[in-house]
Amino acid sequence: MRMKGRWADWGAIALGLAVGLSWVVHGMYGFSGGVFLLLGLGVIVAATVSLTRPGALTGEVGVIAGGALLFLLPWLLGFTHITGAALTAWIGGAAIAILGAVGLTMARGVRRRAPERAWAVYDSGVSTRTP
Repeated sequence: MRMKGRWADWGAIALGLAVGLSWVVHGMYGFSGGVFLLLGLGVIVAATVSLTRPGALTGEVGVIAGGALLFLLPWLLGFTHITGAALTAWIGGAAIAILGAVGLTMARGVRRRAPERAWAVYDSGVSTRTP
């Protein structure tokens, strides 16, 4: 059985899940933990959009933005002194951003080869006309 979608998108989903649940391990039960959860969910949603629309660039840009914001999170919210959480944000954010960049180059290739797989010209196959 062949896996559907790009490996970079599946990797981003896995990292988004890990980051989204990491606040429990680090014991960050306040605002910072909620931001970890929301960023993880945002990365999962953006990567899922990339899986369902392989020619659309918006999902990959969302993954890159989520990774960049996650990387900057320890400085923005001031938890650089919590080593585990800061390392999770820095390493996870960098890895997610890199996966998004790799996925973006793959999506550009799909868009060049098959432009009908992008958002603007997607055909669901369901007819809206009544017979």
